[in-house]
Amino acid sequence: MKLHDLRPAEGSRKERTRVGRGIAAGKGKTAGRGTKGQRSRAGASIPAWFEGGQTPLHIRIPKLRGFKNINDVEYEVVNVGAISAAIDAGKLESDGKAPVTVNADTLKQAGLVRRDRLPLKVLGMGDVSVKLFVLADAFTKSAREKIEAAGGTAQVIEIPTEPLAALGVEAPEAAPAKPDRAPRAPKAEPEPEAEPADEARAAVAATEEPAADVEPEAEAEAPADEADATADNG
Repeated sequence: MKLHDLRPAEGSRKERTRVGRGIAAGKGKTAGRGTKGQRSRAGASIPAWFEGGQTPLHIRIPKLRGFKNINDVEYEVVNVGAISAAIDAGKLESDGKAPVTVNADTLKQAGLVRRDRLPLKVLGMGDVSVKLFVLADAFTKSAREKIEAAGGTAQVIEIPTEPLAALGVEAPEAAPAKPDRAPRAPKAEPEPEAEPADEARAAVAATEEPAADVEPEAEAEAPADEADATADNG
């Protein structure tokens, strides 16, 4: 076998179609592109998502923009490490003895938060080296542990659910609880209507005069007296 005898395997290679070589070639003239149209012109590179000018599918369908949780609470956050660093830098007042008071106002003055109208949440990144008295709306578990481990206090702001009395005014006593409502008594059954005969008897008894009261002893003595008089006559 010589080098010029080598051939590729049968069917592994196919000659490309040479278009535009005349009518007799089978792919001449329009070279298989049709007579007219967008794809018949040179440079017709149409993207796969093109739909002829109408609004394509990827624009008709809304994107996955997520959703807004109506119960979500937006916090202004600060880490305990940033608070400790601000104290070291002198941005927060500290006398070295009493715990350093930290709240939304002091943090805004120190430049650690921007908006004091949002609730404040303290996160636990960083270390705490001084005693802190932190007043915030929420604490993470790690932040509370680090503050208390350094001898400080983590105080949650509690919003009263009921209106409070003014200073110097005694709070009104709580109204006594209403007793439970007693169950309703069962309805009385209606009395059966009187029959006509009974009604007639009742009417007659009402019209008759009551008989005179007679003592039973007098009635019993009368026959005995009559018997004695008869014996004397005889």
